[in-house]
Amino acid sequence: MSAATILCIGTVGIDEVETPASRVENVLGGSASYFAVAASVVGSQAQLVSVVGDDFPDAHRQMLAARGADLAGLVTLPGKCFRWGGRYHEDMNQRETLYTDLNVLSQFDPHLPDHFREARYVFLANTDPSLQIKALDQVRAPDLVVLDSMNLWINIARPVLHEAISRVDVLLMNDEEIRQYTGATNVLIGARQILEHGPQAVIVKRGEYGAVLVHREGMFTCPAFPVDHVVDPTGAGDSFAGGFVGHLAQTRDHSLANFRRAIAHGCVVASFTVEDFSTNRLVSVTPESLVDRYRALRDLTQFDDVTPAHPPVGSVHHAQGAPH
Repeated sequence: MSAATILCIGTVGIDEVETPASRVENVLGGSASYFAVAASVVGSQAQLVSVVGDDFPDAHRQMLAARGADLAGLVTLPGKCFRWGGRYHEDMNQRETLYTDLNVLSQFDPHLPDHFREARYVFLANTDPSLQIKALDQVRAPDLVVLDSMNLWINIARPVLHEAISRVDVLLMNDEEIRQYTGATNVLIGARQILEHGPQAVIVKRGEYGAVLVHREGMFTCPAFPVDHVVDPTGAGDSFAGGFVGHLAQTRDHSLANFRRAIAHGCVVASFTVEDFSTNRLVSVTPESLVDRYRALRDLTQFDDVTPAHPPVGSVHHAQGAPH
């Protein structure tokens, strides 16, 4: 089967990450970078639309190209790349942002190369919803559009975000963001409210606990694959998206059953990401190791049906014909 292509609008940049065990700098970062490499793990290729500075290392560019990414939409501008620095503590759920330097990203104005406009699958990574809409306006007839967002845009650009969400098929948000966006205290109720405004599915991102799919045709919950030693959680969400959309693009099957398989692929791919810094672990994943971990996740979540042999203790049963 030939590789499917996915249009991805997001960030490509340089990260500095510090954990209790180690520290790295000048490593590849950005939502589009993680997405592209993750999608390649499941056999899909990304068409990247982003901007970098003239300090972007050739080694990073070459690695993305080697993973099948089409870099025709990766614009280089004079100046420095988008740079982010973060520190994790013993509890890897606690992250401290040390700095966010937009640099040339502040000039990002997505213009799609002509062959990108024919994209059938689109991932709008977390960014200003006005840019997400501008990019989507340039795509002629996509089959599936997936959008990721965050609390910042809910706070400062809610009307534009609402318009963007109304135009996509799948929305990715965490539980806190869904509550904030909808005003619902119950995440499932909030997700169903979002379905009334356009998307056919909402995926609730739950970090180390996996993901929940709320679909017009049903629900599904998938745990994260258990990892013994988490090195760096950065990029796990975008890696999940790469595995998820990559599987859908590769199979071209949008049924609920295949959405479930796609989410499992997303969780598996993300589990590889966190085992090393940046995309270092992703580039070493083999098809065999992907399938092995997918099947291990399936086995972890599979259980047999049961028919109660006896009534529950304390239940009241009346003999047939006995007075009630």
